[in-house]
Amino acid sequence: MTSKERMITAMWNRQADMVPVAPDMSNMIPCKLTGKPFWDIYLYQDPPLWKAYINAAKRYGFDGWLAGAPIQFEHELPKDGLRRGRAIVKRTDDRIFVRGYTVRDGKALWAGDLTVYYRDMPPTNLAASKLGMDAPPTDWQEVTGVKEQKTGKALYDEIAATMGDDGVVGVGVGLPSLGKTEDSILEYFDNHSVVKKRAEAQEEAIVKRTEKIIELRPDFILIGVSGLLTFQSPAIFRDLGLGAMKRVTKMAKAAGIPTQVHCCGRERELVKIAAEETDLSSINPLEVPPMGDCDLAEIKRSFGRKLGLMGNLHTTEVMLKGTPDVVGREARKCMDDAAAGGGFILSTGDQCGRDTPEENIYRLIETARRHGKY
Repeated sequence: MTSKERMITAMWNRQADMVPVAPDMSNMIPCKLTGKPFWDIYLYQDPPLWKAYINAAKRYGFDGWLAGAPIQFEHELPKDGLRRGRAIVKRTDDRIFVRGYTVRDGKALWAGDLTVYYRDMPPTNLAASKLGMDAPPTDWQEVTGVKEQKTGKALYDEIAATMGDDGVVGVGVGLPSLGKTEDSILEYFDNHSVVKKRAEAQEEAIVKRTEKIIELRPDFILIGVSGLLTFQSPAIFRDLGLGAMKRVTKMAKAAGIPTQVHCCGRERELVKIAAEETDLSSINPLEVPPMGDCDLAEIKRSFGRKLGLMGNLHTTEVMLKGTPDVVGREARKCMDDAAAGGGFILSTGDQCGRDTPEENIYRLIETARRHGKY
């Protein structure tokens, strides 16, 4: 089998020729391998992150898993006719501070948050107030020099052609959920009808996006919300997001496209809900404590007949700090726990760290290739 065939087979919870191996390294390691400041990739698209990732997957020789091709559709673009832009409002040796604005009636209205691009880390979004930059900037420069990218189907086709048979390319949708702030939690209980109405509108937008994604015929559809059950309870997820998950997974199944949920942090209860109440095909990263609450062997016994599984080596204690022998031992344990009968992709928890030793990455791949044959 090719890597693409192997990954798709496992995502459908079927048995491939061997256990696919796809460590989660969607951001930091690919950026580091370019040898460039990280802001070249994230801000200037030189190269775009998707290309940096594919180059990393081909370099190491694992089964590629590009989980979120950055596809935006025409109907998702603003239609108000206003001019929008991004400006560099501050620059240091290791940071670039970028703030968005909208021009209305000849006046720039500045966004309430900024994106901070780092030399050697992925960017973060921060409230302007937390940076002491509430006031509109008086000294700024327009962001220029961003490499032009294709859009829509043309971009997906380029990404898929670049990946080739070396892995799978997915396009993502989110789910209605609470934000990651205290205010969003308070709003849910103080103004539930407002939050519920907003979630219903988001669900319809997600369904419309799913329809457009299906037209692309991607290798899979990723349903992702970071920390879905870490920042909200299962009951709130049921109230706001489960309906959208049911609709997306049903649509994709009818179209013959596998779906995969990515939910870092606590996930055990989501596995149960997804297996018993949706048409989901596969789920990851099934993180172990303390980051998550998943026991891979138990999940395989309980839900392996209904769901493909992907995970779950500890990204810090094993991949970052462990020796190659530790990585090999833990990789074999994961396969012992979940590989029987197929439907398992050997991977890590959420996002391998930037300084993960290369010998650990190679040992993970070697172990899968040597001991993962069916």
